[in-house]
Amino acid sequence: MSNDATTAYRALSALVTPVDAKITIRKDETRPYIGLEHIRSRGAHLADWALASTSISTNAIFRAGDVLFGKLRPNLRKCVVAPFDGYCSTDILVLRANEFTDPSFAGKVLRSELVGTAAEMTSVGTKMPRTSWKHLSALEVFCPSLREQSKIAYVLDTLDTAIHENEAIIAKLMAVKQGLLHDLLTRGIDANGELRPPQAEAPDLYKSSPLGWIPTAWEVLPLGDLAESLVDGPFGSNLKTAHYVENPGVRVVRLQNILSGEYNDSERAFISDKHAASLSRNRVVGGDVLIASLGDAGYPVGRSCCYPTTLPDAVNKADCFRFRANSRCRNQFVMLSMNGSTARVQIRRYEQGVTMKRINLGNLRRIDIALPAIAEQDIVIERMEAIRLQIEVAQLEYQKLQNEKSGLMDDLLTGRVRVTPLLIEDEQQEGDV
Repeated sequence: MSNDATTAYRALSALVTPVDAKITIRKDETRPYIGLEHIRSRGAHLADWALASTSISTNAIFRAGDVLFGKLRPNLRKCVVAPFDGYCSTDILVLRANEFTDPSFAGKVLRSELVGTAAEMTSVGTKMPRTSWKHLSALEVFCPSLREQSKIAYVLDTLDTAIHENEAIIAKLMAVKQGLLHDLLTRGIDANGELRPPQAEAPDLYKSSPLGWIPTAWEVLPLGDLAESLVDGPFGSNLKTAHYVENPGVRVVRLQNILSGEYNDSERAFISDKHAASLSRNRVVGGDVLIASLGDAGYPVGRSCCYPTTLPDAVNKADCFRFRANSRCRNQFVMLSMNGSTARVQIRRYEQGVTMKRINLGNLRRIDIALPAIAEQDIVIERMEAIRLQIEVAQLEYQKLQNEKSGLMDDLLTGRVRVTPLLIEDEQQEGDV
């Protein structure tokens, strides 16, 4: 790509130089060590780091400000500017900014779509593809003056900081949500609308039960006794992948749709109206509780969500249970209870299978639920919905910032949009001073 009067493109090697220093023995075991697992995919900050004593193999040596670029499985887009001196995996390229290159700007360029795509296209290997500096060094990238580089880096760093802070807010809200769920399902809400004090502080407010201490007015009932209906999916041959049709049709609720407390609508399958009519026992309507009969790493057996009221009626597949509450309880309260720690402990007792854990319908019916009066259930649901909405707002803001960053990176790191007006403004402010 050629230069013109307004845009300077240079080989990536003009911005950074690889650092080949390695160490195997006599490491300072107290220094930080960074592996690929410590670098976020498409992130700007480290997820974590370890001590050098945890790595017994040869390491690369880096210093603060170096760009650490993951050459193994480059599709994961792992690249970060080192915030300190340390050691790293040899599956990471250590790239040091050249003279007249801003280190932060170099990091942005190496995280750009242009470089990421080039790294993927030049990677070698099937199971564990790797790229190399040899294949990337000649790639031409936008390289303006040092002053413009610094301004671009500042703009993008500001966004990265906002994204990082937003991630922290989401993580904090998620922790609050989990803690609040536990408290609401074990202590509940008193007549004043407050969480009851813990049993140790107010023993007279609690009674012993098969689930431990619960408020005196609560009951413990098996899930089966709370169901107007509780059904498993149709027999396998009655609903197979071969039955799926293109939309329009009737939705099929599958295992991948069920997250803990959230319905994943990105995975969709449909069957014909005629076929759905033959599966009336498995009809799912808005508000029904969906319970996963299978689990694997990160997705526990028994995780539950409510089918959204905004979606049309559906049918549940064989690996999903459908629960519909009777007059004793609310669907949403049962869903929250199934995602709580007390239910999870019980489910683990009934799990079967080795590679894929599962629970059958008979055992699911035996799961005990600590049940307050309907009015208190409604308050619990309201409190959990409030924190869910806070998380949703924070996640929307996070996605907005990510989209803004993606657009700005594409504009600023290609020279399509210049920061010249900001530089002129800086000069004017300096002149005023």
